[in-house]
Amino acid sequence: MQEPQHENKLGYDKTPGETSIYRILDANLDRAREGLRIIEEWCRFGLNHTELTNQLKQLRQTLAHWHKPEIRAARDTPGDPGVELTHPQEAQRASLQQVLQANFCRVEEALRVLEEYGKLHSLEMGAAFKQMRYQVYTLESRLLGHQRRQKLYQSRAYLVTSPSENLLSIVEAALQGGLSIVQYREKSADDYIRLQAAKQLKDLCHRYGALLIINDRVDLVLAVDADGVHLGQQDLPISTARQILGSHYLIGRSTTNPHEMQRAIAEGADYIGVGPVYATPTKPGKAAAGLDYIRHAAAHAKVPWFAIGGLDTNNLHEVLDAGAERVAVVRAIMNAEQPTLITQYFVAQLAHRQTLKAIQATS
Repeated sequence: MQEPQHENKLGYDKTPGETSIYRILDANLDRAREGLRIIEEWCRFGLNHTELTNQLKQLRQTLAHWHKPEIRAARDTPGDPGVELTHPQEAQRASLQQVLQANFCRVEEALRVLEEYGKLHSLEMGAAFKQMRYQVYTLESRLLGHQRRQKLYQSRAYLVTSPSENLLSIVEAALQGGLSIVQYREKSADDYIRLQAAKQLKDLCHRYGALLIINDRVDLVLAVDADGVHLGQQDLPISTARQILGSHYLIGRSTTNPHEMQRAIAEGADYIGVGPVYATPTKPGKAAAGLDYIRHAAAHAKVPWFAIGGLDTNNLHEVLDAGAERVAVVRAIMNAEQPTLITQYFVAQLAHRQTLKAIQATS
């Protein structure tokens, strides 16, 4: 029995193949518009970002322009075998980052389909969606990078891990105490072990809305989709790391003196470590930079910076008095009997200093 034929926009009956193509176009136009709307809502209500909101709105309107009545008319939802298909990962989202990432993927996949099948509808349509796909790639890098940098600017307490049999439980305890950045630092374990630990830490940190930074290893950042890499003075140049990672990942650099600080900022570091303030076994053989370097950073650093090196509850206030607004710790949390309470102490003291500073600025 011959399939009923439908009249298309050119005035002739569509073949079954043409009807199928219109159904593909209709489904993917819907998918792309829905994904863009989800991203747009966060830019509008979550970020209050007018420019990004308008850009996403323009993309949706371009899609609506191509969503012609003849394409919509081919829709057959009851006869679509994909309606009932689902995947366990679609049932939950552990973080805002996952919501945004999932919807960017949805939009990009839909645009690729529209580009290829659109060529069968009109060459202009295929070209339009190819251009739009690259716009969305750029938007993804910008927005996800913005999300990470916003979290970085808001963060005051930063945990650098050390090897421990209880690594995950200690990190989770610190996250429960209000920690918002974790750096996974492991110099000697096999790569397989590091990969598994990094995956688990990424999931854990994102569940609590925190950033995960990987020490040294750009490849591990990409492998687990962490939030960035922290580089020492002897590691990759920042420009090389940026070329590999792109603009939406964070790059931090350790610095021990004003010259290194100035160079790291000039090379494009998103943040820097300033220290070691005190002698620490984490950096054996490295002389303490002291409080004078903290004072220099407070006066001259133009990116977020974290005082690091031997910090604990006993010396925190003299570091804050020297001008630090953010601190990174290792042993003070990793070796604590109650990591949550110690983290809460650091977070509370840093927040208190910020409140005092704000009051002083307005008085």
